[in-house]
Amino acid sequence: MPNSKQAIKRMKTDDKRRIANKMLATSMKTAVKRVLSAEDAATASAALPSAMKRIDKAAKAHVIHENTAARKKAQLAKVIQGKAAIQGKNG
Repeated sequence: MPNSKQAIKRMKTDDKRRIANKMLATSMKTAVKRVLSAEDAATASAALPSAMKRIDKAAKAHVIHENTAARKKAQLAKVIQGKAAIQGKNG
């Protein structure tokens, strides 16, 4: 347990920040899963802007690293291109 007023305040603010960061990370992961689990390219493309936005917000808040955000966004775009190519062949 904290022994000083400053330590008590730090503990409270750390808890608030941890909860906010966890919320950002969770919403980002959910948005990414929506894109990855989409049945067709149209559904995935519709979910992509939301996922990109959530990834950018997580990176801006330093929940994830900027390079990690860029990598995730590139991977999502590649997945959508692959789904579109598969649908084009089956078309």
